[in-house]
Parts: sequence; structure tokens; C-alpha cells
Amino acid sequence: MNNLFRLFIAAAVLTMFTGPASSADSLSETQKKEVESVIQDYLLENPKIITKAIEVLQARQREAEENQTKAALIAQRSQLFDDPTSPVGGNPRGDITVIEFFDYRCGVCKRVHPIVDRLIKSDKKIRRVYKEWPILGPESTLAARAALASQRQGKYLAFHNAMMEARARLNQNTIMTIAKRVGLDTDRLSRDMKSPEIDRILQRNSALARALNLNGTPSFVIEDTLLRGGRDLASMKKLVADARAKK
Repeated sequence: MNNLFRLFIAAAVLTMFTGPASSADSLSETQKKEVESVIQDYLLENPKIITKAIEVLQARQREAEENQTKAALIAQRSQLFDDPTSPVGGNPRGDITVIEFFDYRCGVCKRVHPIVDRLIKSDKKIRRVYKEWPILGPESTLAARAALASQRQGKYLAFHNAMMEARARLNQNTIMTIAKRVGLDTDRLSRDMKSPEIDRILQRNSALARALNLNGTPSFVIEDTLLRGGRDLASMKKLVADARAKK
């Protein structure tokens, strides 16, 4: 008997015995075993019931997750959309906001980067918000700190794009080489990367990701829709169109 089958049998028996205490107490151990045997035999003779129960359970889990996501998006809306420390691209006054949680060492992030870039260029009414979420080790954190520090020189977008397009390992030397190429003062960048404010930004972004129950990068918020993972351009456009239709 596999674990899943045991789980359903246990659940069925538990359901029978979790009524009034007197009902459960009135059954002897022998009677309880007889009831369990009846349930087991019935399930073995009617296995479709297990399949149906799994489908119902999965549907309820999806509904619960969707409700939790909606509640989290509402609760975290200010941090998502209005955090003044989050870099903004596209049209700052756009009618639809696309928020991305990303990591510069994330392969999927790099692959989806040109797709999101085309989306923004094709729709002049999209506001894009960048959420640095370094989750893939020390080099990810180093790159995120450098990117956030570059805001102080007004070069965030150029630096972000260059690092997303980079295929080399993003160590200190590579990051500074890219920074110099996009016109950043690397001495100042190195100093600004040590700012406690950057620590606070990364901590807030991490807390926000946890609150939304994100499971990795890239993750997107398009108005009231949470999207885990990348999509093709047509799918992204449809999500934006759907969000706009709700306005």
C-alpha cells in the first residue's frame, strides 16, 4: 500500500472518528479495525474515488493559493508599486505597471530579459519596476549592490541591461569592467556599494518576495496578477492587455 493510499485511508478513518467524543469512545479497538478494513476494501474496489478525491483536493489547494496571492498583492501593494528606492523604467506615468524580481546570475532571467525589453518598447504605456532579489549566491548579491549603487550616478538602466546581457561570470572585475563601459565612475561605485541603504533595500525586497511566496526568479507582478517564471512575448502582451481591460 503506497503512502498516498494510506493517507486517504487515514483521512477517511479520522473523519469518522472526529465527530462527538462519545461516538469515537463507544468503539472498541476491534471495532475500529473492522471499520478501517471496510473502508480499505471499499476503496480498493472503487479506486476512482481516490482519483476524484485527489482532483478535489488539488482544486481546493489551487483556490486557496489564488486567494492567498490576491490577499498578499493587496497587502503589499505599496511596497510593490510605490517604493521610491526601486528603479523605474519604461513610462513612469504608464497606466500598467510590470514589476520584475530578478537575479543577474539567473539563466531564465537572462533569457527573458530581451522579451521584457521588447514588451516595454512595444507599449509606451507600461511602467516597469525593478526589484533586485539576489538569491543565487555572493556574486548575485555583489551584482545587485553594484546595480543599486549605480542609481546614484543615474546609470541604473544602462548598467542593468549590460549585466543582464553579460555571459561572463559576474565577479568584482567583470562588474567593474561593465560599469566602466557604461560610463560609471568605478571608484565612486565601489564606495556607494557599501551603503547601509542598499542593505535595507535588499532586505525589503527579500521580505516582499517571502510575503508573496515567490519560489524563484524571474517572478513578475502585472497589476493584480502574479506570474512565476518567464513567458513568451505574446503571453506577456496578453497579460498586459488583460490588466488594462480591468482598469
